[in-house]
Amino acid sequence: MRSLLLGVFVCSLLLSVQALYSPSDDVVELTSSNFNREVIQSDSLWLVEFYAPWCGHCRNLAPDWKKAATALKGIVKVGAVDADQHNSLGGQYGVRGFPTIKIFGANKNKPEEYQGGRSSQAIVDGAMNALRNLVKERLSGKSGGSGGQSSGGSSKDVVELTDDNFDKMVMESDDIWLVEFFAPWCGHCKKLEPEWAAAATAVKEQTKGRVRLGAVDATVHQAVSSRYGIRGYPSIKVFRKGEEPEDYQGGRTRNDIIERALDLFSDNAPAPEVLEILNEDVLKKTCEDSQLCVIAVLPHILDTGAEGRNGYLEVMAKLADKYKKKMWGWLWTEAGAQMELESAMGIGGFGYPAMAAINSRKMKFALLRGSFSETGIHEFLRELSVGRGSTATLGGGAMPKIYAVEPWDGKDGQLPEEEDYDLSDVDLDDDYDKDEL
Repeated sequence: MRSLLLGVFVCSLLLSVQALYSPSDDVVELTSSNFNREVIQSDSLWLVEFYAPWCGHCRNLAPDWKKAATALKGIVKVGAVDADQHNSLGGQYGVRGFPTIKIFGANKNKPEEYQGGRSSQAIVDGAMNALRNLVKERLSGKSGGSGGQSSGGSSKDVVELTDDNFDKMVMESDDIWLVEFFAPWCGHCKKLEPEWAAAATAVKEQTKGRVRLGAVDATVHQAVSSRYGIRGYPSIKVFRKGEEPEDYQGGRTRNDIIERALDLFSDNAPAPEVLEILNEDVLKKTCEDSQLCVIAVLPHILDTGAEGRNGYLEVMAKLADKYKKKMWGWLWTEAGAQMELESAMGIGGFGYPAMAAINSRKMKFALLRGSFSETGIHEFLRELSVGRGSTATLGGGAMPKIYAVEPWDGKDGQLPEEEDYDLSDVDLDDDYDKDEL
């Protein structure tokens, strides 16, 4: 009996940790299965929190999030996604830490990052500002409502494929293609059409055109359809250059399609390059284009030689490949070359090799406390990626001054050559006046 009561207590404790929100709250619980219906196809403005049940900051936010949801009831929708349980949604919208709040307004497939405070009043103020902006856009005719199945995308982003252009557009392309084979009379095809169009728009934006969505009217273009054994509609296939096409196995909502497309993009994308910080432009471009910027300060070349430095860079390259789906920036500099940067990151001119990860939007950084090894760095980045890392404000609250330096030539370092002095005309007589010393 005692063990039974203990088990019930533990279970209830676990449930209380996980359940930040209940059905009695005005916060809408969002999941992978209802997100498209509730948010994407809605005319309403949505504030959505992506959280993890174990996250302390999320638990601190929960009371204010509930209070804001009650205040905004009937005006702005307020929802929450357990991104631990529904990690595909978090990944789709670039969630890197918890809690993350997104505003889903006019363009539901491209939400804005909420940058306001975390009190209930600040959340309500932020929501009302976003609502005013949405209404102004609608009044000016810049955007219509987002509701209905056709929202969020345009058929212009779906490439029309035919018997004549299929090989040139798809088979000879370096891009990845998701191709739908349809029949105009097919009910399932008609249902898929707005989802396919919305996904095409989002995927085009998020992959910069490297993953494309196309459609073939199989009743007209029978040669290409027959080549790939199309028997039912709609049929979706994935095409990658040099590989046999594969059947698409995902769901048919725009979220499902986008998620699969982004996975394909990440799997086939090259690892980001580990760049040396040669000037301010390198740092600025890399960090501004990335959610997180990983910076290593490596020992002076005289301390390690080329072999030692290449060893450190190899470790970084492996981690850059492991985390390439995050699309982070990867940089390095030599100890002493960028002292203001070292100081801002709390490295302080010692303890090389060292590493820090910077969020340039928030001007926050985290310092590697473990070993500069594949295992140590992986653990450091894994903790950061789930919101557990300890962070601090970057020194001065702004990016430090960066000095232009010459790139490393890949060779061992050399000590400065000592000058040879000609002492042949110097009188080295032992007789000297000691008073002159």
